[in-house]
Amino acid sequence: MTTRSRRLVARTPVFLAIPAAVGVVFVALPLLGLLAKVPWSDLGALLGSDLALEALRLSAIASTAAAGISVLVGVPLAWILARVEFRGRALVRGMVLLPLVLPPVVGGASLLFALGRSGLLGEPLYEATGLVLPFSTPGVVVAATFVAMPFLILTVEGALMRSDTRFEGVAASLGAGKWTVFRRVTLPMIWPSLVSGLVLTWARAFGEFGATVTFAGNLPGETQTLPLAVFVAMETNRDAALALSILMMVVSLTVLVALRGRWWRPS
Repeated sequence: MTTRSRRLVARTPVFLAIPAAVGVVFVALPLLGLLAKVPWSDLGALLGSDLALEALRLSAIASTAAAGISVLVGVPLAWILARVEFRGRALVRGMVLLPLVLPPVVGGASLLFALGRSGLLGEPLYEATGLVLPFSTPGVVVAATFVAMPFLILTVEGALMRSDTRFEGVAASLGAGKWTVFRRVTLPMIWPSLVSGLVLTWARAFGEFGATVTFAGNLPGETQTLPLAVFVAMETNRDAALALSILMMVVSLTVLVALRGRWWRPS
């Protein structure tokens, strides 16, 4: 511990330190309970099974695709919510952030009624293209994007609202076009927050369960992501469920910790 860290610890008020410690224990205790029950001697074989590898592959593809779609759609939406005054903006913001608080199963049912074969948009889409999203790998991506994209929108919108628009104004006054200002000035200013939102979006999509199982089903090799594999394994093979749970925890924690040190290192 550095001298600065010792000083900070010494100045920490007891009325903050005690509940903070309780919070750490509250989060860490279930993780320790999981670690205590993992069959470490069989872990390699369990994680090397075809089921685990296929579920990991599908989870990685779905979460990465969801993060990419969220950037393409969510960043422009966040910019409009932060910078453009229009009637109904509060309602639009509420709708796009609703998946944050909506039960995932309700979100999955909503997707089914909207994008299912007989859904509001799904029926004309199927008649025009033959595309069926439910119970397919693209359906997994849609479900993951639906529940995860609000994390990116919320983070980027907050960064845009806090950023100094004078820099953008100076760039525009020097002849830079709107795209150039956005690409060369706006994005660099909000870059740490954008990466933060992207990581949260990826992690949320990686762990998505409720909307996925409701909208895309639980088909091994096609829609069965790691969370769904854990759910099935809990009923038939607890050791496999524990191994898959550890895999999810390690992957998610590694991503969060690694990027935390890279993008949010304190000054």
